Amino acid sequence: MPADPLPEVLAAVARHWGFATLRPLQERAIRAVLAGRDSLVVLPTGGGKSLCFQAPAVVRGGLTVVVSPLIALMKDQVDGLARIGVPAVRIDSSLSAADKAAAAKAIRGGTARLVFTSPERLVNTDVCRFLRDHQVHTVAVDEAHCVSHWGHDFRPEYRQLARLREFFPDAAVHAYTATATERVRQDIAEQLHLTDPEVLVGNFDRPNLTYRVLPRVDALGQVREVIDRHPGDAGIVYCLRRADVDRMTSALRAGGYRAVAYHAGMTPEDRRAAQEAFAAEEADVVVATVAFGMGIDRSNVRYVAHAAMPKSVEHYQQETGRAGRDGLPSECVLLHSGADILTFKSVLEKSAAEANAAPEFLAAGLKHLDEMAGYCRGAVCRHRALVRYFGQEYDAPSCQACDLCLGDTTDVPDARVVAQKILSCVARVKEGFGVAHVLDVLRGADTAGVRGRGHHELSTYGLLKEVPKADLRDWVHQLIGQGVLEQAAGEYPVLKLNAASWEVMRGTRDIRLIRLARREKQSAAPGAAPGLPPGMDADLFEVLRQLRRQEAARAGVQPYQVFPDTVLAEMARGRPTTEDALRRISGVGEYRLQSFGGLFLKVIAAHCRKTGLTTDVPPPKAAAPLVLPPKPSPRRDEAYRLFRGGMSVADAAARMGLAPATVNEYLAEFVRAERPASIFAWVPEDVCERVAAAAEVHGTARLKPVFLELNGEVPYDHIRIVFAFLDGRNG
Repeated sequence: MPADPLPEVLAAVARHWGFATLRPLQERAIRAVLAGRDSLVVLPTGGGKSLCFQAPAVVRGGLTVVVSPLIALMKDQVDGLARIGVPAVRIDSSLSAADKAAAAKAIRGGTARLVFTSPERLVNTDVCRFLRDHQVHTVAVDEAHCVSHWGHDFRPEYRQLARLREFFPDAAVHAYTATATERVRQDIAEQLHLTDPEVLVGNFDRPNLTYRVLPRVDALGQVREVIDRHPGDAGIVYCLRRADVDRMTSALRAGGYRAVAYHAGMTPEDRRAAQEAFAAEEADVVVATVAFGMGIDRSNVRYVAHAAMPKSVEHYQQETGRAGRDGLPSECVLLHSGADILTFKSVLEKSAAEANAAPEFLAAGLKHLDEMAGYCRGAVCRHRALVRYFGQEYDAPSCQACDLCLGDTTDVPDARVVAQKILSCVARVKEGFGVAHVLDVLRGADTAGVRGRGHHELSTYGLLKEVPKADLRDWVHQLIGQGVLEQAAGEYPVLKLNAASWEVMRGTRDIRLIRLARREKQSAAPGAAPGLPPGMDADLFEVLRQLRRQEAARAGVQPYQVFPDTVLAEMARGRPTTEDALRRISGVGEYRLQSFGGLFLKVIAAHCRKTGLTTDVPPPKAAAPLVLPPKPSPRRDEAYRLFRGGMSVADAAARMGLAPATVNEYLAEFVRAERPASIFAWVPEDVCERVAAAAEVHGTARLKPVFLELNGEVPYDHIRIVFAFLDGRNG
């Protein structure tokens, strides 16, 4: 290998995958593989985990073993790699004798760079001994959260991977997952015996997803509303039970929707047919249990609807993460009911008893369930709640991409007074009871439990008797979600006060309570997230989608293997007419260009001639702002004076007594108006370079494409300042 192998890797990525750059964490993960250093990589769905072990395998000799949980997932990855010229094989139970022999020959001959297999086949058969004799230098464990007892999808067969060091003592081990809390990450590292691993954790926020949570009142009707907001688009509907899947699928098909069912009770042939119909765009909707999803490799899923509450936040993050993997705006709607919690608790308790599981496993499952229920009832921005669950901070005041930030809910009048009544009741019952009993007291319930303890004589008895029980329960959980009320762990989770509780009761802390939407029809467009590229011709986009479907059928591949939606959208915006122009679109690559490029260029040219559309349109730049005489502003003048002296945003905000967000707006105006020679006083030089490079691809019209390109690692405020500098320089 050369002293710095990364240029060779970048050349391979451009040639095979069509990407001109790597995301920052991808580069660090790839360097760990090339250096032979163990790693633990947590990149949310759509973050490009597979490239972290696939790209190094292309430029290195020897063999990379990939451990994967599903045959369908292995098949999709091997087929996809074959389409772009990367030699890979799989070893699984579905192969014929001839296929197994061909795979073994490719491994022996050194032509295969990657071999995919399951954990049980790797550990419990002769596969490990066969592979050990063929220069295995890298072992990649995909879906690594399955190793951990504390993960949301623990699989006993994954636990056997603790023997990897025994089988491949000279190989580096790399663990990849989309969802892992700090505790799960530690358990993965311990179980796989990772040695001084490079731990890389990406941004858990998915800003292109709009989250909505609704009480379930009419599952079929509510699901149809979601589908109808995305006509002709791909979507997944998750149901709790197999029977629910069958009923929902039948009802949707009767309504004219192109829906297929998928669950573990179907035959393997029927499941495969459903999955292939969805991948080939012959079906728009898959109605499924959680059995569906890990094997899906379709990037343009535009909505995920949960007809019942998932059993953990990790499951929810993973399942909703199957929407919008291409970075384009998508919607996630969760319908929930108190009955879901009771059903899951019953299933968990029964499963634990039948498996004779240790008590901590049941406790962990119940804790996951309570956390998910808290998310459903919370009054905290959905993006913030999810990001914080995984141990990260979310600083934006509003995501503008969830029901709470988009105004789908209504604020409760006098929320502080209502909160004070709830907290006072917890205090009056001496912090010794759970949610149900506190609700009974507040609503003035005439029960033996209330009267037997004398709680009907408390001053808080009946204080909120006019409030529906469902609303009141939601508000209690909203207080828990905002950290002003606690729910003790254990068999009897009683409510407890904390320091923040007393601040609310003293009136020194504000609180927000909301009424969750129940029967209101959500007819608005799915969120305020930006749509497809400005200037994109919608008719041409649909023409290209139809062409993609035809070419995929002709070539015997899935449509996404021709071109993903992001590429089609950029074709419909830029309308390239030459191979060079098409090559510059991120995600094309030489193999796709040579296989399909010519035909797509012809169709684009024909459409533009017919409609009179201009061709070869460059990426948009930010529109020049309308220049009006500025209104007198002593604050702005003071901010400009401080900026001329090179003062930082934080210091200027402290000096002026303003919020940093306000000062950043002044700074953007200052940079655009006065065009300073450098902005390194406010944005680090390396960050400026990264933003400028991303702006070359995406332009400066919108912040979010650059934010996504940089894996969410550069704050919007920094991007805004760099854009102002670039626009001033180019203006």
